[in-house]
Amino acid sequence: MISANFKEIVSQYEVVFFDSYGVLRDYDGLVPGVQQTFEYLHKNDIDFYVLTNDASRGPKELANKFQSLGLEAISRSKIISSGMLARDYLKYKVKDGTVAFLGTAESAHYIETAGLKTLPIGELSLKQIDHINALVMLDDEGYDWYKDINKAINLLRMRNMPVIVANTDLTYPVSRGKIALAVGAISDMVEEIVRKNFIRFGKPDAQMFNFAYEHVLKTRMVDKDKILMVGDTLKTDIIGGNKFGIDTLLVLTGNTPPDKARLFIDSSGIIPDYICESAAV
Repeated sequence: MISANFKEIVSQYEVVFFDSYGVLRDYDGLVPGVQQTFEYLHKNDIDFYVLTNDASRGPKELANKFQSLGLEAISRSKIISSGMLARDYLKYKVKDGTVAFLGTAESAHYIETAGLKTLPIGELSLKQIDHINALVMLDDEGYDWYKDINKAINLLRMRNMPVIVANTDLTYPVSRGKIALAVGAISDMVEEIVRKNFIRFGKPDAQMFNFAYEHVLKTRMVDKDKILMVGDTLKTDIIGGNKFGIDTLLVLTGNTPPDKARLFIDSSGIIPDYICESAAV
């Protein structure tokens, strides 16, 4: 069911949006062949950005990870993270006070660069919450799931405040054939319990694609029909790109197993323009 060769497809576009985990890298490191892909993009003047729902660390650290794996072409300016949208919301909508967060210490970057004080949920006392003006859910690591998720639930029961979810992913692959819960799934559970509406940033929301498109237009004028979204997940990467009006390519190196791709597409009704084994040229 592979529809075409990746090189033949990407050569038709001026800009490529890549998802990160499951497309460019996985639990073993870089997806085989993607280094050659970026050499091909550079040689043919095809621009790119990495659109990721990973808010576990700032853009600089995300870029550093790619560079440490050998993808020198991915600099900080090429990272478009859902955490960047969450940061902008906090900057303009939560003007003072302290923001509690679920995530790693590195993920707090997005709150701190909005000029706000941060407090890990693990250090929060439910006896002193008057100064907490928002809760941000950034990552599935960096805290005690049992104690701190329960503490977050009780915080939201006791005090009304905006809850910002900086990663809409429900799962991510941790080894071949195995997945783990991502913060999007955790936020869905907490939202159902506290019966409040959370504010979410990341794919498949159109705001993520608009944000990326604005970055593209700062360096070159490109129509949408010359932009390709490359992702491994139908319900974030592919439907998000489809709704934004750009062409989409599903790779089978991440959340969509090759033997289940047709089933997933038929059952979801989410149809990519192309399907390839990987993003390798």
